Amino acid sequence: MNRNLMSVARKALTKVHSPNSPATNNKLFVAGLSWSVDERSLKDAFCSFGDVTEVRILYDKDSGRSRGFGFVSFCKEDEAVSAKDAMDGKALLGRPLRISYALERARGGPVVLPRLPNGGR
Repeated sequence: MNRNLMSVARKALTKVHSPNSPATNNKLFVAGLSWSVDERSLKDAFCSFGDVTEVRILYDKDSGRSRGFGFVSFCKEDEAVSAKDAMDGKALLGRPLRISYALERARGGPVVLPRLPNGGR
């Protein structure tokens, strides 16, 4: 394979997977949510940092209760950075939030299963 192409690919992977790299998107993962937090109250908590474009809380399909985490998307990357820096560890309705940058879901990629010795017996 072309050496220049390999160099570009290596740099791209390092940028995406480096824990010290800045946000690669404008979406934050917000964990530690109280069951009483709804999408409106989550948006209200983050709207002072910029234009919130989407708020999504994930719910358990059987109980209908919050799973305790969600996502907040901003219009601009610097707004997401400000919100993360200011809100990480702060309490919302009595529970401390844990905030990180959301990772993009990989869809349609190959599924790799580990090979077990002795055929899995």
